[in-house]
Amino acid sequence: MNLNLRPYLWYKLLNSLFFGLAVGSVFVLYTPLEPSVFSLGGIGLAVGLLVVAKVYEKMMNLLVFYRITLLVEFLALLIIISFLIFQYSYTNVLFIYISYQLTFVFGNYLMRMETLALKRTTLLSFADVVKQQGYLAGMIISYLFYKFVEFFGVIDKETQVYCLHGLLLVVQIVIIYCVFKAFRHR
Repeated sequence: MNLNLRPYLWYKLLNSLFFGLAVGSVFVLYTPLEPSVFSLGGIGLAVGLLVVAKVYEKMMNLLVFYRITLLVEFLALLIIISFLIFQYSYTNVLFIYISYQLTFVFGNYLMRMETLALKRTTLLSFADVVKQQGYLAGMIISYLFYKFVEFFGVIDKETQVYCLHGLLLVVQIVIIYCVFKAFRHR
């Protein structure tokens, strides 16, 4: 398996753009959850990070990196689809929270594997610059999106977040396409 740099950098840009777009929606999305759920989520995340770190030796190759990346991105797609279909039920919000925590469990692994895969510091620097550009662009687009829907009379926060998830769905589909393009079998 090889890493195709250009689609990978597009993936990183769009992945960060996604997080920039979604970051504001989390405050509205998680409103129904009790504070104790966040404590349990933090414990689960810490335990999950520990378990993943313990098996780094078996995971530090490009094939596993590809599979975990796809798993995380398809989980994000499932989160978006579940929100668009089921909206604000407590169960669905809890599912979304747990699913995001599960994606975060692989965060450290993905960063470390990216460092090994890109190897050169110039590429790592470029990848980090692209990520920050994507995150910044996502937050700006998010701000403009909320102002745009307000202009058209959509002032209910839950409805605004629901509308944003339509945009997130499109971005997430393109992200998954970029992942497929970024990793090539020999």
